[in-house]
Amino acid sequence: MVGRAARVGHVGGRVLRAGICLGVLTCAAFAAAPARSEGLPEALAKAYQTNPQLNAERARQRGTDENVPQALSGYRPQIIASLSAGLQAVRNLLPDNTMQSATLKPWTIGVTVTQTLFNGFKTANSVRVAELQVSSGREALRNVGQGVLLDAVTAYTNVLANQALVEAQRANVAFLRETLGITQRRLNAGDVTPTDTAQAEARLNRGLADLNAAEVALAVSQATYTQVIGNPPTLLRPAETVDRFNPRSRDDATALAFREHPAVVAAGFDVDVASTSIHVAESSLMPTITLQGNASRSKQSDPSLTTFGTDQASITGLLTQPIYDGGLAASQTRQAKEVAAQSRLVLDQVRNQARTAAVGAWVANEGAKVAVTASESEVRAATVALAGVQKEAAGGQRTTVDVLNSQQDLILAKARLIGAQRDRIIASYTLLSAIGRLDVKTLSLNTPDYLPEVHYHQVRDAWHGLRTPSGR
Repeated sequence: MVGRAARVGHVGGRVLRAGICLGVLTCAAFAAAPARSEGLPEALAKAYQTNPQLNAERARQRGTDENVPQALSGYRPQIIASLSAGLQAVRNLLPDNTMQSATLKPWTIGVTVTQTLFNGFKTANSVRVAELQVSSGREALRNVGQGVLLDAVTAYTNVLANQALVEAQRANVAFLRETLGITQRRLNAGDVTPTDTAQAEARLNRGLADLNAAEVALAVSQATYTQVIGNPPTLLRPAETVDRFNPRSRDDATALAFREHPAVVAAGFDVDVASTSIHVAESSLMPTITLQGNASRSKQSDPSLTTFGTDQASITGLLTQPIYDGGLAASQTRQAKEVAAQSRLVLDQVRNQARTAAVGAWVANEGAKVAVTASESEVRAATVALAGVQKEAAGGQRTTVDVLNSQQDLILAKARLIGAQRDRIIASYTLLSAIGRLDVKTLSLNTPDYLPEVHYHQVRDAWHGLRTPSGR
C-alpha cells in the first residue's frame, strides 16, 4: 500500500512541476513574442477602423448631416424651367360665314423663380431641428463606438481565457492518462483492485469531456473575435486594466455617467428636437409671404390676332393666411407637445439607467478585484494541498482517489482564476464605458479618430452636387 501511494504521489509531483513549467513557458513566449503578436490596443484600433456595425452607424450619421442643407434650402430661391410644345388644329368662323382654319405648332419656354420671404419661422426652426438631430446622432454614434470597443475587449479577453483553459485541461488530461496507465500496470501486477482502475478511467473521461468543452468554447470565441475585430486572432498578449482612467469613488462614477454618458447627452438633444418641433408645427397656422418672378416666350399662340409670338415677364407677391384646414395643424401642434413631454420622460429614464449602470459597473469592478485576489489565494492553497496529499500518499495515508481529487481541485481553482482575471479586465472597461469615456482619445489608441463634424461642414452649405464628399 505504501509503495502504491508513493508512486501515485510521484505522478502528482510530476504533474505539478509540469504545470509550473507550463506557466514559465507561457510567460517566456509572451516575452519573446514576435512583431506579429497582437495586443489589446492594436485589436481595439482594428475594431474601431473596420467594424461593420460602427461603420454603418457612421454612414447613418452622414445621412443625418444632410438634414441640415435640406432645411437650409427653405432660405434659398426655387427655380423651375418649363418647356411645352405640341400640334394644334384651329378653325375659326368669321362674321361673313366663311371658315378660317390653320394647323399650329405652338411652343412655350419659361422660367419661374420663387423666393419665400416669410413662412412663420418654419425654415429657421426646421434648421434648428436638423442641427439638433445632428448633435443627437453624434452622441448615438459615440455610444455605438463605446459598445463596439467593449465588445472587442470582451472578444479579446475571452480568447485569452479560453486558450489558457484549453492548456490547463490538456495538462489535466495528460496527468489523468498517465495515472490510468500506471494504475492498469499495477492492476496487472496485482497491486491494486479494479476499483482503482475504474476511478482513474472515469476521471480521464471527465477530463476529456472538459477538454472538449474548452476547445469548443475557444473556437466560438475565436469566431466572435474575427467578427468583432476583423481578423482571426494570432498570438495575443496579456491585457491590462484601465483603472487609471476610472473614477476613484462610486459617487464620482454616477455623477460622470449622469452628465457625460452619450445616451444621456443624446436624450437631452432629443428633448430640444421635440421642443423645437412644436414651433415648426405652429408655423402652419401663420401667414406665408412669397415673391415669384416669371419670364416666358411662346410662338404661334393666337392666329386670330395674327400674332406669332408672345414674350412675358412678371413679378408677383403673394400673401396667404390659413383660415381653417380641418384641424390638421392644430392636431400636429398638440401631437408635437405630447412628443416633447415624452422625450423629457425618456431623458429622466435614460439618466436613471445610466446611474444604475454606473453603480453596477463600479460594484462589478470592485467585486472583480476581490474575486481575483480570492482566486489567487485559492490556487495557492490548492497547490499546497496537492503537495501535502502527495506527501501523505507517499506515507501510505492517502489513496489514488485522494490525489485525483486534490488535482481536480487545483484545476478547478485555476479555471476560476482564469475566469476572474478575464472578468477583471472586462469590468474595468465596462466601468469606463458606463461613465461615457471609452473612446479612442481616452485610450490613446494608435488610430485616427473619426470626426463626424468634418462631413457635416462639407455638406452643410452645399447648394448643389450629387456626389458625396467621398466621391460616390
